[in-house]
Amino acid sequence: MKNAKVLLDFTRLSIPEKIAFCRNVLANLTNNTYFGNPDYSLIEAKAAVDALEAALLASHDRSQVNTSAMHDKEKIVDKAFHILAIYVDRISDGDETLILSSGFYPTHPAQLSQKAELSMVDGAHSGSVKYVIKKVPRTGAYILQFRTVDAAGVVGEWITAGHSTSATFELSGLTAGEVYEFRFAAVTPDGTTDFCAPVTKRVI
Repeated sequence: MKNAKVLLDFTRLSIPEKIAFCRNVLANLTNNTYFGNPDYSLIEAKAAVDALEAALLASHDRSQVNTSAMHDKEKIVDKAFHILAIYVDRISDGDETLILSSGFYPTHPAQLSQKAELSMVDGAHSGSVKYVIKKVPRTGAYILQFRTVDAAGVVGEWITAGHSTSATFELSGLTAGEVYEFRFAAVTPDGTTDFCAPVTKRVI
């Protein structure tokens, strides 16, 4: 597809998903003859991803210092791969095949970038909710995510709740009385859509 652009939605991935995505981009750009002179050093980009992965592991102790350090490392990765994305966009000049060869994702026809609708309703039991999705055409599966929102409005990392072939999905094991945000993306023959706008709900 001509006039394609590089999608920048990788910045919204969870940190584990982002690390995997960035490593794939690095593998695709390394020795890629189309992109021989990137605007950001691939060696430095790899070092940034390695540092983020180490910080993610360190953050498992849930200390505020290590969690803050992890987010600092994430910002460095986001900046590095944003620069690389803009470089790939410039060199590919709208050629979808070239964009795909870089490991980044190209834009797709309008129906893919269109934000789909999501409603969240109470589940059958305390601590459960149900995703109710306005069906996206030609969808094979939905990727369902959630994250916590504390009393100060601070949000946690996106967590993948699961994958569903149905437009409804019940998620259990949440904390009753707590506020969460929920979102989904649709997997279609043309690729994966952007995640929908988050929906906020207090779990009962």
